[in-house]
Amino acid sequence: MNVLFVLTSHNTLGNTEELTGFWMEEFATPYYLLKDAGVSITIASPNGGEAPVDPKSLSNDFQTESTRRLEADNDTLSVLKNTLKLSEVDSKSFDAVFYPGGHGPLWDLTNDTSSIQLIEDFYKENKPIAAVCHAPAVLLNAKAPDGASLLNNREVTGYSNTEEIATGLEDIVPFLLEDALQSKGGKYRKVDDWTSFALQDGLIITGQNPASSEAVSQMLLEALKQSS
Repeated sequence: MNVLFVLTSHNTLGNTEELTGFWMEEFATPYYLLKDAGVSITIASPNGGEAPVDPKSLSNDFQTESTRRLEADNDTLSVLKNTLKLSEVDSKSFDAVFYPGGHGPLWDLTNDTSSIQLIEDFYKENKPIAAVCHAPAVLLNAKAPDGASLLNNREVTGYSNTEEIATGLEDIVPFLLEDALQSKGGKYRKVDDWTSFALQDGLIITGQNPASSEAVSQMLLEALKQSS
């Protein structure tokens, strides 16, 4: 089983002087859950090279067993500094795609033509597409083969409006993800803030927040096992 992980290349938080990127735990937990199950993982990003990590996700408050494991995993840390360029990746080489969150994807992956094409290709090839927290934004501009939004009438979740407001970034982000998913016809669902919640609707697997990364990756692993 081969899974493509797609990380953001965007590292600035709107018009602020703060940095952003991908959220470390949302990468590390799914990465090791899948890797320990025998899955081969390739990492890509829009620009290739080093994928920026949100510095907030490195603080002690957000460390987990998986992030501590990553800190000592020099091989994987090296790969994160040398990601493949997304435009050079072929969906046919993989069995599924996974998008970790963090605020970065709101700015680049949402509108990245290579990412959108990959998602549409994975869908046509009947392969799972998973995203957690802010990363379901990557689905906003993808279309089904009939030309309709890939999200139309599909149960989906992602970082909620109340969670974004709680972080104080509702006026900084380019859009509120909950509203955007609904604007594309998604049947948005959520639970209490910061509580694990994952949904699968056909090939699309989404998680609400960082607490949902393990549930999303477990759903993805089960989908891979069923299709293999």
